[in-house]
Formats: sequence, C-alpha cells, structure tokens
Amino acid sequence: AGALLGPYGFGLVKGMAAIEVLAELGVVLLLFTIGLEFSLSRLRDVMRQAAFGGAVQVGLTTLAALGIATAFGASVPKGIFYGFVFALSSTAIVLRALAERREIDAPHGRFIVGTLIFQDLCVVPMVIVVALLGEGGDAASAASRVLIALIKASGVVVAIILVARLFVPRALAWVDTARSREVFLLAVLSICIGTAYLTSSAGLSLALGAFLGGMALADTVYGHRALGDVMPLRDAFVSLFFVSLGMLFDVRVVLEQPILVALLACGFLFGKGLLATLAAFAMRFPARVTWLAGVGLAQFGEFGFVLTKLAEKSGLVGYEETRPLLAAGIITMFLTPVLVRIAPHVTAGERLLAPLERLIGVRSIDEADDGAPQGLSGHVVLVGYGVAGKLVGRALESCGAPFVALELNAATVRAARAEGVPVYYGDATSEEALGHAHIQNARALVLLMNDPVAMQRVIDTARRVSAQVPILARARYMLEREKLEQLGATRVVVEEVEGGVEMVARILRLLEVPRNVIEERIELARAETQASARAATVPRATLAEQTALHDLKIESALVRAGSAAEGKSAKDLELRRHTGALLVALSRGGNLVDEPAAVMLAADDVVYLVGQKTSVEQAVKRFF
Repeated sequence: AGALLGPYGFGLVKGMAAIEVLAELGVVLLLFTIGLEFSLSRLRDVMRQAAFGGAVQVGLTTLAALGIATAFGASVPKGIFYGFVFALSSTAIVLRALAERREIDAPHGRFIVGTLIFQDLCVVPMVIVVALLGEGGDAASAASRVLIALIKASGVVVAIILVARLFVPRALAWVDTARSREVFLLAVLSICIGTAYLTSSAGLSLALGAFLGGMALADTVYGHRALGDVMPLRDAFVSLFFVSLGMLFDVRVVLEQPILVALLACGFLFGKGLLATLAAFAMRFPARVTWLAGVGLAQFGEFGFVLTKLAEKSGLVGYEETRPLLAAGIITMFLTPVLVRIAPHVTAGERLLAPLERLIGVRSIDEADDGAPQGLSGHVVLVGYGVAGKLVGRALESCGAPFVALELNAATVRAARAEGVPVYYGDATSEEALGHAHIQNARALVLLMNDPVAMQRVIDTARRVSAQVPILARARYMLEREKLEQLGATRVVVEEVEGGVEMVARILRLLEVPRNVIEERIELARAETQASARAATVPRATLAEQTALHDLKIESALVRAGSAAEGKSAKDLELRRHTGALLVALSRGGNLVDEPAAVMLAADDVVYLVGQKTSVEQAVKRFF
C-alpha cells in the first residue's frame, strides 16, 4: 500500500517527512512494548549467550562488505560505510515476527535478540565513524571522539537503568493514586519517550532507549498493565512504519538497474545470512539453530536508513549511489516475514550446514558414550530440560531410572552439568544426536520442547532411527495432537487440556460443587479430549471455604483427670443429644485414634468437637 501511495507510486502522498516521523514513533513504541515483555535479568541471560556471536556477526559482515566494495573500486571510507549498512538488521521486523511465532525464547530467537541488541549498541560508534569519514581528519582525533562518545553513551544507558529501577515504581505508584487510566497511559508514554530522548541525546538510537525503558518498567508491578494500555497505540504506529517503508521504495531504480539491485538483495539475503550463520556456529549452535538465525538476520535494518542519510549529508556517498542500496534493502525487509515463517519447514539449508556442524563439533551428546563401551541401554531420553524437563528428570532420578537429556540452551546445559545431571548439548532433529543418545536401546523418548515444528521433525527422525521406542510428546494445542500421532508419537499430552481440566476442578471447588459432581465433570472432559494415566484429583477444601458451614466451629478439649468424661466413651457421654456438638476425632499420645466414638477416654486425651458455637462451648465443659 505504501509503495502505491508514495511519491514513487501514484504520488498521492508527497510529504514524506511527517510519515517518517510517525513511522519512527511506531518503531519506538514497538521496542518499548518488547522491552515490557523482557526484564533486565532476562536481557543479561540473552546477552551472555549472544554478545560474542553478535560481535562476530557485525565484524564479519563489515569486513566482508568492505573487502567486496574495495575490490570493485570503492574507496576504503565508502567500503566501511557499506560494511556498517550490511551489518545492521531490522529490529522492528524480526522481533515482531519472532513474537508472533512465540520464538523469542527459542535458541535461535535468543541468539537473534542478543545480536539485534548488540547491533543497536553498535549504532553509536557507526554514526560517529560515518560522520568522521565524511568530514575527514586524522585517525587519532577520530579515535578519541569515538571513545568519548562511547563512554558518554554507556553512562547514559547505566543512568537510565538506575533511574528507572529506583524512581519509576514510585512515580507510577503516585500516578496510580489518581485512579485514571488516561493519566497512567500518559505517564507510561512519558517514560517511553523520555528514555528514548535521553539515549538519542547521547548518540544512541531512539528505539534502544525505548527498549531499555520498557525493560525497567517490566520489573515493576505495573509492567503488564502498561503493556495492555500501550498495545493499541503501538499497533497503529507500527502499521505506519511498514507503510512508510513502502513509500520509500523507488521502483524506478529496480527497472533502471535490475542487476545491481538483485546483487545487493542477494548480498543481504545470502551473503549476510551465511555470515550470521557462521556467527551462530561460533556460539556452538547446531545446524537447525544456525540456519534459522541466518534467515532471521538476513535483511536491511532501520538504522541503515539513518546511516545512509548521514553519509549523504556528510558527502561520503551520493544520492545515486544509495538509491540501489535502499531499494534492495527494502525488498529484503518485505521478504523477511515470509522467510522467517517458511524457514523452519525448509530442511535443505540444515543439510547443507551439517558437514560444517560436524567439522566445528558443536554437539556434545557423544560425551554420553564416554565410559560406556556398550553404549547406553534401558534409559529414558529427554528432549528439552526446562521446567518440565527438570520435573521429569528429578522424578526419574528419585526412582532410580537412568536418563539423558538433550538441550539447545547452552546456559541450561552448563548449569545442569555443574550439578551432575546428564544433560548434553545436542539437536534432537539430527539422527546423529539421537544415535549418540541410543534411543534404539531406550525405554522411552520424552519430548518437552517449545517448538512444535521441531518436535514434528524429532518424531519423524526418531522413527527412522527406532520404530519401537515409545515416544511421549507434549503439545501446546489440541490441534497439534493428531499430526504428532500420525508421525509416530505414542502418547501426546496437550497443555491446554491439562490446564483446562485443572481449572475445571478448581473453579467448581471454589463454587462449592459436591466432589462427586466435580469428578464426573473431569471424567467427561477427559472423555471428550484425552485420557490420563493419573486418577482424578480434586483440590481439598477447608472448612472455612464451605460457606454453608460458616456457623460450625471446631474446637479441641483436653480430658482432665477426674472429669466426668474420664473412663467413658463418646457414646456414653451422649454429647450430640445433650449439647448438639459432635466428637469427630480423638488424639492420644500425639496420634489420632481410629473409631473415637467407641474408645474409652483417658486423662490427657485431646478430643475435637464440631458444632455451633454455643453447642461446642457446652460440650467443652464436660471435660473439665
């Protein structure tokens, strides 16, 4: 729509300045809401795993583009500029695509997010270097200016995080006292725009500042409320961002220089994608993760526009030189959502990368064979060692059942191995990894993965390796079960069914529905969805939760020596007839006695009485 409406289409919109401002606001709000879904601790985990890979990706891409540009006759300053532009990817498009597919926490998603954040941090020195290249000057002066700017930017980032952590919760608590949704929304937007402005003042990107502000807000009790209030605005402005991309697309350049535009687009999609894949390999990710990471980072970035405009302004490059670059970049941004969606279903890329995977030696599941010449046997293979994987693993260990686990999160593997748990780094979609795990000799294969497409591939691969091993799979949705069973899963546990059944039991217990009715509803729900190996469990209700019994009181009484109750049974005392209270339990020596009504009471016994307040008070007097 933007391409048709813009100045290079039908020309219905000619003033691009206002559209670009609204589009930039859309990117700021997008990064702010993504930050709201993160937290500072989560960011530390992501950066710890991806900072080195991000540095490798930016460095390799910059050097490769510099080498190719100079080989074709460009000057070194221009080559550096092209390297910077090719090194940056689209934070807005990629994070949105990952969020829609719920892949931000997948191994490739964490690597991509960490790399994108590292790229955003690199924008500061890149902007300074491009400006200096356009102005000229000696190297020493340029280096000192870059260093000063980096120190300044780092200080601003740290200051934003500290201020947000210390003062934002208090400020929002004060705003919340107004009990006005509009005032709260304005306060949240002020935090978003304020942090973006501060980072922009330090030479950082507006989007990075908004992202940091969102993360700081995510650690407060107001994070979820802020996300819900900002979401409608974000969607509207992000739509303008994509429309503005279309308006910037000049189809005349494609018609005038189709070969150059095609080569530049291929450079983004294939060249940059390959270098991003190598960066993921440097982090010892397996072929599937590196393939998806390469596809996710293979496009032009929003900040590439910033660098391009700055290079034109400083005289480093001319307008005619940047037109093909922008046209090719916008094409790759258009293609990215489609490529990210279809990449998990394309296995050719992984097969091509498999030899490199073996050469680098990214897997460590073969370590499971160490010290076991005959290999593993009679064990359980777990795929995924998150919360569910840990629960299953601990249960197997407590029962003396041997197991090994395959996991793609390097931090999880390190933590588990430090505790002596047999968790290995490996990609279960690979026959080689499953072979090292000896699933042909295993008693069961348990799949606890978050990636439904990868789970289907694991089942298909496992059935090629072993047709007999039972496969237990966890699916998120009911619609996934049939496909998994067709591929060969023996049992599929559906999360939404298990969660629904548990909610049925708890809400009916809260409404004081009789237990037998609750059990009937659970059995009916199971019959309509999936059976369970466990007996139906209903949450235990306390007496206080039974509103119909609010008038009943429970009280205890100590049988005194010489009292009227000593040497008599509850039947002999006839408490029910004389007082209206009922003796329901008897404790002797700290232990409950069976059939307390027929037992002769002795001194120091403790009896438990139930009845209305006056009835219980009368009954207690019988034991003095």
